Amino acid sequence: MTANAFPRRFLPAPVITLWCYALIFILMGDQTDKVIVVFGGAGGIGGETSARLAAAGARIVIADLNAIQAQAEATSIAAAGGVAIGVACDITNPEQCDRAAQAAIDRFGQLDGVVNCAGISQPHDSISLPPAAWAHMVDVQLNGAFYAAQACARRMWDIGGAMVFITSTNAEAAFPRRAAYCSAKAGLAMLTKVLAIEWACRRIRVNAVGPAYVATEMTERNIAAGNINEAQVKARIPLGRLAQPADVADAVSFLLGEQASFITGHSLYVDGGWLAYGYF
Repeated sequence: MTANAFPRRFLPAPVITLWCYALIFILMGDQTDKVIVVFGGAGGIGGETSARLAAAGARIVIADLNAIQAQAEATSIAAAGGVAIGVACDITNPEQCDRAAQAAIDRFGQLDGVVNCAGISQPHDSISLPPAAWAHMVDVQLNGAFYAAQACARRMWDIGGAMVFITSTNAEAAFPRRAAYCSAKAGLAMLTKVLAIEWACRRIRVNAVGPAYVATEMTERNIAAGNINEAQVKARIPLGRLAQPADVADAVSFLLGEQASFITGHSLYVDGGWLAYGYF
């Protein structure tokens, strides 16, 4: 069969081009006119997520413990043509979480989405782990996530929306010297499921993104401290590299978008095949 035997069966090139652009736009995740609070949104995964969502058309409230950095990230987003404000928020404080959620209403008049990227990493031998260190890890990773979700859900109750928690492969894979971290992340994965089924009747979807090691400043500090062997980690990941913050941000944007409208209570692992690989 020659090339001239079937060209009329295909759509005109301009139509195909438009479809391609539409498909790319859908895959990127359209967040136009949505208002999204990103807790821990001033740096690392949170900073990338804030910028990614703003680029997709969302208006962002960056709620971060570091108020100066939150404002700097908001200024950077504005310089790139986006819309964002920065507010101070200690996620372990329910009242501050409530104020961050209210900031979205006060400034933009609505709240459509929530991302919780706030987190810490402090490896420590379990036998000598101080109670205060255990409590602080759980407070940031689990309690704070609940406070943030609850504060925002109260403002989404009548209109619905979507939430995404950043968990970890450590929600399923145990690592030594990370008793508090792994336990908190596992709890957060379960919290995702509980809130998803409890709030589904209000059209509030709740999902999680669980990355493996991500190339952030936090990871760099752990590498420098000897808590992580970078070469060993890369060798363990089937795709052979650390995740980039953009990899995680893209997954978050997908779960917040309409293309994920029938997905809730799910943990999406952005791990390069880490959990699937059981060889060693």
